[in-house]
Amino acid sequence: MKIRIMILKDKKKINEIVNIHMQAFPNFFLTFLGKNFLRELYKGFLEEENSNLIIAVNSNNIILGFLAYSRDLSGFYKYLVKKHLISFSFYAMIGFFKKPKIFFRLVRSLTYSKEAKRDEKYVELSSIGVMPIKKNSGIGSKLIDYLKQIEFEGYKYIKLETDAINNIYANNFYKKNNFVLTNTYLTREGRKMNEYRFNLMKG
Repeated sequence: MKIRIMILKDKKKINEIVNIHMQAFPNFFLTFLGKNFLRELYKGFLEEENSNLIIAVNSNNIILGFLAYSRDLSGFYKYLVKKHLISFSFYAMIGFFKKPKIFFRLVRSLTYSKEAKRDEKYVELSSIGVMPIKKNSGIGSKLIDYLKQIEFEGYKYIKLETDAINNIYANNFYKKNNFVLTNTYLTREGRKMNEYRFNLMKG
């Protein structure tokens, strides 16, 4: 198995990432919006200059797991709106007609929320997923280790958010990988979230 950064030549492999997301997060909001929506989202991580995807591939170059991150979350969202607005709007409308109540949640998911705003520079670990058949194989930890080894000069920490309730596996996983719980808050929908950080500054 090899861990590496995705490059633009890998764009065709975005479908593999989408399929892993669909399997790893079957009941999540973004999964509900469908494969086409997710394809545009992860394509954005590959294309936007301050964001990228880290992948774990086997000897046949098949993706077993992925990690999406951004050094500028605000810039990433602006890029998505600017470059993929038509595609996002089309696929979002399909979800909207299926479930009209999702509209405001969708808008918030594609904007820079006040909870995400920080004065200091940080790296956002946006998403990490592993093929269910490879769960507990250490792939997730290796993806995080790769992220930690990237030189983020001037950035203070890696941040991520995950559900605080009915999510013991994920919370324990991040703690095991030396992320520290720094904040807990409620979203507008009443969803309780935990914020974790991994310090990048030495000393």
